[in-house]
Formats: sequence, C-alpha cells, structure tokens
Amino acid sequence: MRPTPLPTFKRLLRITAIGAALSLPGCALFTDAPHYRGIAVSEHDLKELTIGTSSQADAQALLGPPTFHEQFNDNNWVYVSQITKMRIGQTEGVNQQEVVTLHFNNAGILQKITKDNLKNRVNVAMDSSQTPVPGGNASILQQIVGGVGSYNPGLGGAGASASGSGIGADALGGPGSSGGSGSGL
Repeated sequence: MRPTPLPTFKRLLRITAIGAALSLPGCALFTDAPHYRGIAVSEHDLKELTIGTSSQADAQALLGPPTFHEQFNDNNWVYVSQITKMRIGQTEGVNQQEVVTLHFNNAGILQKITKDNLKNRVNVAMDSSQTPVPGGNASILQQIVGGVGSYNPGLGGAGASASGSGIGADALGGPGSSGGSGSGL
C-alpha cells in the first residue's frame, strides 16, 4: 500500500515554511553589529557641569580626557561619539554622531557648552587634482632598473646562499665574514 501524497497546497506551504526557517539565520550574515566609538557624553553628565564655576579638572574628572582639543584654541575641549556600522563594500557608515564642545576661558573655567550632530555637519568634497612630485613619472624601465646597484645591508641575511652565489653579509665583508672568499659578486 502506497502512502497518499499531500495535496499540492499543503506541500507548497510546508516547503515555504522550511525555506523560511532555513533562511532566517542566514540573514545575520548580511548585517553587522554597531560599533561604538569615542566618548559619549550624556545629558546627566552635562547637568553636573556648571557654567562659570566648573573647571577643566572638574570636566576631566567627570567626562574623562577629551577626544581632542581644537587646533587654534586649546581651551576648547571636544568630545566626539559615533555609532558606525559596516556597509556594502566593507566601508564604515556613520549612523549617529554627537559632538560636545566645552569652551573654557584662559583661567580654565567653563564658559559655554555646544552640541552638534549629523544634522549640523558640513560635507567637504575631496580635491581630485594631484600634487606634482619631482621625479614622479618614472617609466617602466626606470622602475625595473632603478634598484640595481643600490645596497641595503639589512637585506643580506646571515650569509650567502647555499650554492655560494648571491650577495649576503659574508660576501660584502659584513659581520661574520671571512674576507669575502667563497661567494660570487
């Protein structure tokens, strides 16, 4: 006696359910966990600082050292935090970014706090031109022959090759040489 085949609809439903169950774990291959970078400054931490009375030492004790100091004003401390995620082509994409700047006067007392995020960013385009470099246009022949005759003692190794030919530290009178005999130049 032969088992009765399942009706087509039930068979299709079963195959679809099995396929869905098998494909769900594979979706994790195409996603990446977010990467947290920098020093995240919370609103609670900022409320602990008082403009006009908090010092640089107070800020560093509460928040830690800044990500960087502004280039032209060492009294401006910048804390940057980012949440990044890998995108297609293994490039990092910034999902969230917070920039908190603490402005101190010359006496080291907090004067102002500013906050920025991705909405305030300025996109800067890269310059596509190239800086001319003297001698940067070597031909293929110059590139191949360019290293002939140059000597680097670090590349010689501990001695000549097993066949007795080649340039090593022994052949050039380097450390451990016996006067250069037995090696061909």
